[in-house]
Amino acid sequence: MKIARAMLGNETFYCILEGESVKPITGKPFEQIVKDGREFALKDVKLLCPSEPSKVVAVGLNYASHANEMKEDLHSDPVLFIKPGTSVLNPFEAIIYPRSSSRVDHEAELAVVIGRTCKDVSEDLVHDYIFGYTCLNDVTARDLQKKDGQWTRAKGFDTFCPFGPHIETEYDWRNKRVRSILNGETKQDSDTGCFMFSVEKLVSYISSVMTLLPGDVVSTGTPQGIGPMLRGDTIQIVVEGIGILENTVR
Repeated sequence: MKIARAMLGNETFYCILEGESVKPITGKPFEQIVKDGREFALKDVKLLCPSEPSKVVAVGLNYASHANEMKEDLHSDPVLFIKPGTSVLNPFEAIIYPRSSSRVDHEAELAVVIGRTCKDVSEDLVHDYIFGYTCLNDVTARDLQKKDGQWTRAKGFDTFCPFGPHIETEYDWRNKRVRSILNGETKQDSDTGCFMFSVEKLVSYISSVMTLLPGDVVSTGTPQGIGPMLRGDTIQIVVEGIGILENTVR
């Protein structure tokens, strides 16, 4: 099932996507999904980020190939950082180039959306706490990341966390192709089979550190091939079995 958030006029709602139709549901979808009886054409609504996370917990260096291209050591445990809620950006909207940066990169990622309050959950039970999966672009000011020696500023600018366009609730994350396509040219092309840490390991590990809430997002890391975007570019994040997240750069 494809779950999205949409806006029509002044109304914002969660909904089910079925082909070119949008079917609103009552309330939030994490406990139950109940259609409210209405139906709209997809072309008539604006798609928003498919959840409203209290936090986006991202994972660095989950592909050895990306660690190698960044000349980073491999770690025995996942490397975590948080992207603030103010960095979240809707599908099709513009990533804003900060005045303080001269290089802003794309990072294609598979993201996990949490469906239940999740704290100290064992790996074998993680599936019960996952609502679904989506596409995410971990936008990064690469020059500032290098300058600062840590990642908060480089990855935390407003608009630096586009995700969507919907959540796929029936999904096996294993061995799925993950790509970034910049102005029609493929830049990143890998497979979740290359993960150093599984989705189950990541969610369990994060839940041992902090409580994950319904709608929170865990982004699973990016493969090799990261590179710069320029103003006027169009970037697509494509995850096999989910869809395409598209944004422009301004």
